[in-house]
Amino acid sequence: MQALSFNDLKDKVCVITGGAGVLGTAMVKAIASVGTKIAIADINKEVADKVAAEIAADSGTEVIGVAANVLDKESLEFAKTEINKRLGPIDILINGAGGNSPQATTKVETITEDNIDNLEDTFYGLQMEGFDKVFALNFTGTLLPTMVFTRDMLESRKGVVLNVSSMNSYKPLTKIPAYSAAKASINNFTEWLSVHLAKVGIRVNAIAPGFFITHQNRFLVMDEKTGNYSPRGQKIVDNTPMGKFGEPEDLQGATLFLISDVSNFITGIVIPVDGGYSAFGGV
Repeated sequence: MQALSFNDLKDKVCVITGGAGVLGTAMVKAIASVGTKIAIADINKEVADKVAAEIAADSGTEVIGVAANVLDKESLEFAKTEINKRLGPIDILINGAGGNSPQATTKVETITEDNIDNLEDTFYGLQMEGFDKVFALNFTGTLLPTMVFTRDMLESRKGVVLNVSSMNSYKPLTKIPAYSAAKASINNFTEWLSVHLAKVGIRVNAIAPGFFITHQNRFLVMDEKTGNYSPRGQKIVDNTPMGKFGEPEDLQGATLFLISDVSNFITGIVIPVDGGYSAFGGV
């Protein structure tokens, strides 16, 4: 019996949106380590180029940065043309772009008798501009790249889409209604698209990271003055059975598993990578 490996990923072409972020970079490093050619599609090409050059030098694999706005279909189509020209037909898409914003975050967790007279700090004080921005970045920013970057997969009758959801999709956290709602929609979209594309050889799955410290959530979970966890950050750690935040590298195994042929009969699932958070009832 032949030993299982990720050798099938060698020389395939993978596009990852948000690949220059904290979690995205860790995923790119893992994929590059098995010889996959990678395009980091990012709205900030300078940052994407920098990350791509560093990982290419370390791995010896071809990694490029490409300018792309996940909310602009024309921008994505230009990016696809460049990727096809430089790397070839696309085999794998990872929808990693996303994030939260203070504009879509309530200042208090719940409405109580103590704060009911100050609704600006609650759900009622949210501005639609911020809510729409976060929802679009996470959901539309997954939908549009999928429409564009999976076209080569249709022609080859084989390919993989990996979406990045969140544990917020299962149990929404207080304060962040837009982000939680958008990630829940990604779970549903992952299931829907997996059925839609199953008969043409394209698999669609997702990973749901638990709690990792990123540029987008640092303001919520860390105390900038002390460098310690904020009360919210400590609450997260206390409710994660492993008792810690995840490290970006903790996503690498699940990523390689789901984009490789070793998971060839798996489609339409969302795998939590969460240190046991989803298994813990709080007691």
